[in-house]
Amino acid sequence: MKKADLKIFLDEKVIEYNKPTFLDTDPIQIPHTFSQKEDIEISAFLTATIAWGNRKSIITNAKKMMALLDNSPHDFILNHQEEDLARFDEFVHRTFNGEDLKFFITSLQNIYLHHGGLEAVFKAHISDKSLQPAISGFKKVFFEIPHPSRTTKHVSDPMKGSAAKRINMFLRWMVRDAATGVDFGIWNTIPSAYLSCPLDVHSGNVARKLKLLKRKQNDAKALAELDANLRKMDANDPAKYDFALFGLGVFEKF
Repeated sequence: MKKADLKIFLDEKVIEYNKPTFLDTDPIQIPHTFSQKEDIEISAFLTATIAWGNRKSIITNAKKMMALLDNSPHDFILNHQEEDLARFDEFVHRTFNGEDLKFFITSLQNIYLHHGGLEAVFKAHISDKSLQPAISGFKKVFFEIPHPSRTTKHVSDPMKGSAAKRINMFLRWMVRDAATGVDFGIWNTIPSAYLSCPLDVHSGNVARKLKLLKRKQNDAKALAELDANLRKMDANDPAKYDFALFGLGVFEKF
């Protein structure tokens, strides 16, 4: 397929999938149940953290997390006491368990009380018009307080070779504009041009079939390669192609 034809094809697929019906089966529906900025970003971050495996299970367990947070995540994060954390002991989603979730709550409290919130942390660590160094910087801040060693695996680090799929997805949710009713566009201090398309099995396989990606592993180097090719098609909004690649892979078995 010629480059011009490929862009037309993918732009059409973005339009097809980047619409409210996408919410019906996607974990992004969880933050859409909130209206306050901080509730949206906290619920989105926690949901994205467990976004691997069966999507129905992800949504079910994300709803459980929100219920445990009294469906008021920002208020709970800021005002919980040590004894309030016992309710999370039995939570589990695959390898993410209650111990991990309790630390996430504690760390988020530290971020909102001492670092100005999630958006401020990511914004502070942007480098070379990329959010990949920002993800690495965020991880350092996230684990600056005492933490279980097992929990560090649940926040990826692009500077150590990870494609950081779940955090890149979370950043897409927060930064891309809300015009179609899917993404939120509530982080207006970060340009959508700095986003990277979340890279997972589905998007990676489709990207390889479309010759947008040669590298076989879904790692940081592959993400950089995919980034470069998607930016040639839309330098201002490269992450929009997540809808096309994901839709082709999951819904169309492309």
